[in-house]
Amino acid sequence: MCYSAKILADFRAYQRFGGTLDMPAFAKLAGWAAEAGTWMSAVPKAMRNAFLASSLPEDEDARNAALEAYRVAALAQEHLIAEQTDRLTRAEAVLTGPKPTKKAATDKRVATNKIAEARRKLAEVGDLAIQDGFDRIWPGHYAPVLIRDPATGERKVVPMRYRCRLPGWTAADEREKPGTYMARRDSLSTVWRKLWGYNHAVIVASRFFESVKLHELQQRQLAPGERETSVELEFRPEPAQDMFLACLWRYSEPTDDEAGFYSFAAISRPPPPEVRTAGHDRCIIAIKPEYLDAWLNPDPRHLAEQEAILDDPIDVYYEHQLSERGSGPGD
Repeated sequence: MCYSAKILADFRAYQRFGGTLDMPAFAKLAGWAAEAGTWMSAVPKAMRNAFLASSLPEDEDARNAALEAYRVAALAQEHLIAEQTDRLTRAEAVLTGPKPTKKAATDKRVATNKIAEARRKLAEVGDLAIQDGFDRIWPGHYAPVLIRDPATGERKVVPMRYRCRLPGWTAADEREKPGTYMARRDSLSTVWRKLWGYNHAVIVASRFFESVKLHELQQRQLAPGERETSVELEFRPEPAQDMFLACLWRYSEPTDDEAGFYSFAAISRPPPPEVRTAGHDRCIIAIKPEYLDAWLNPDPRHLAEQEAILDDPIDVYYEHQLSERGSGPGD
């Protein structure tokens, strides 16, 4: 399953696909992320900085929310640096004294690493570049998603969490079953039946990433006594192109404990031969651009039309290489 993808995170760029930006929803996201301390970790950089790219009066609330989120993030990193610097000073005092301890050595290593990471994030606060607009996301991260507005029928771009909360689920249900960032195609009419044929969406991606077992990538059996190890692969379409990944989405109404929020899942299918040979058993579905209108406007009474879209994905070959970023979130 696609546990990470490099997506078009600059939500303003979605306007070229006819989407109207839901700026109040983006402003709310910035507020939630600042309060939760996840602005720098769960919101891709290109998405964060897109808030600041407009000088339009109607975007002022979103700009101010983003600036406040960056201010809160900077204060948190400065506090962490001060806290870990004190820890480092105390550890070094023990290590240079008559009775150095393993705990002091561990404290020095951990504090040094945390200070370096906090300084990296603090430097990122001041880097407002968007570059090509693409960034990686992982489950739990936020992304711009193109949908059809149920109220108006027009295309709309909304910030959504990459892990869908199914109808009737609570936060506790999500913690028990955290895999709903991916909707298996063979489960659309069962697990996903309340969204399939109703709430269709796309995200724009340039590549996706999978974790595979090394021996399966090398197409061999484990050697006697060898332990399984995993590596991360990066898959890119050839010919290179932006991909419209088929998704399902839902809006969860606010409760006493949570604000209302959007969430989504990407649909997966059995892999094409080149992905299977690389060691993975699922693959995203990139729909053809000419099907975008039909995909975003499903009719639950005519699901065969949607099945036909999924049966006819873009004609590409997914080349793969070892990822440069490791096997987990790096932000």
